[in-house]
This record gives sequence, C-alpha cells and structure tokens, in this order.
Amino acid sequence: MFKPVVVIPVYNHPDTIPAVCAAVRAHGLECILVDDGSDGRTQAAVQRLAVHDLGVHRLRLATNQGKGAAMVAGFREAARRGFTHVLQVDADGQHDTGDIPQFIEQARLHPDAVIAGCPVYDASVPKGRLYGRYATHVWVWINTLSLDIRDSMCGFRAYPLASLMPLLEKVRIGRRMDFDSDVIVRLHWRGVPVVNLATRVTYPQDGISHFRMLRDNVRISAMHTRLFFGMLARLPMLLWRKVAA
Repeated sequence: MFKPVVVIPVYNHPDTIPAVCAAVRAHGLECILVDDGSDGRTQAAVQRLAVHDLGVHRLRLATNQGKGAAMVAGFREAARRGFTHVLQVDADGQHDTGDIPQFIEQARLHPDAVIAGCPVYDASVPKGRLYGRYATHVWVWINTLSLDIRDSMCGFRAYPLASLMPLLEKVRIGRRMDFDSDVIVRLHWRGVPVVNLATRVTYPQDGISHFRMLRDNVRISAMHTRLFFGMLARLPMLLWRKVAA
C-alpha cells in the first residue's frame, strides 16, 4: 500500500499558508497542517482551511515547540490516520510545489527511501545562509562517512513512516531548526536509503523566516557534536557497510 500525505508545520504564516495548502490540494493530496502555537491570525487561517476542505486536517500545538516538534506531531498524526509516507513542505512558500508529483513518484518507486530535496537557488537566497549550509554539509558527510546526503537542511522531502516511526519512538530528534539534519543522518545510520532530488527554492523578499542566526547556529553546532560522537560509536558498522557495498 502507498498512501502519502503532506505535512506542513505552520508558525505565524497567515498570508502564505492558504496558497501553499491550495497548491498541495491541487495535486490531489491530503495535508495535515500542524499549527505550532501560532498567533490568532494564523490560527484562524488554518481553521478556515480545515473547515472548508475535508482533505485538510488541522493539528494544533498549544505552545510553540519548534519545527522539529511540529513535524514529529505531524508524523504521528499521519501514522494514526493510516498514511504510509509523509511529504514535508514548508509553510512560507519557498518550496516549488510544482515538484510535488516528482517527490511522490520517487517515493512510490523507492518506498523504503527518504526522498531528499536538493535546493537549486536563484539570486534571492541570502549569501550568509547559502555559505553557512556548506559547513553542515561537510559535517553530515563526516557523520555518515558518505556523500549519500547531498543536502541535509532542505525541508522539502518525503519520508517512509515504516522506517521513521521506530526511530521517533527510540530517539529524541532535534525539536527546532536542527531537526532536518538530525533526522536524516539518524535514518541513514539505520540503513534507510536516500534519493536526492533537485528542486527550486526561492526566498521571497517579504518572506517570514524563523531562523535565528545565533541561537539556531549554536543548536545546530551542538547537534553536529552529538552526531559526531554517535558516528564514532557506530564506526565499525559504518565502515563494514562501505566495505560490503
């Protein structure tokens, strides 16, 4: 059985979430909007979408817990509803929803794999954010002893719940901006394949970003440190996997 759903973490994006949700629904997919303790305008926007479309499901967290926590709540809700795969899409309109059919088709062809978006940026990308990503890329390549994950920070990707849910029950994944890299590295450690898929990403000039340079970079650095020591503990297994491949 292959039954995908889109999960969108939402935190104070009242102006963009209606268009993102409409684009998802235009591809015939149901979606779960996880309202991560948003303000009143966003709450109202999410509620309207859920009330007027039976294919839109609303899940509200009473207080803001972070992108990762919102995604974990969305994964659990998707599993409860009987879905097999989750396509993660951001609420701010950065992701090219026209690529949704490609992600779904790749997930169908590779049902055991993570389909990981690899951003193709235009001139709108902030240069500091662009160059900063390369430090994370290098750490991910070190912590997996591979180049299998081309971009670990893109929030546009499809997950197989059969592999993801056991991980979430056993390990506490990063709850905020450290989530995307943390979860894909840990899935890779468990032998979950990664299929990289190029996708266009834009940064709207009036877009809302919840990335906090100092706080989130400190959190991401701490995550890489934890993963590094986790890699050392798994080093014999990872080396054996490379030899046996």
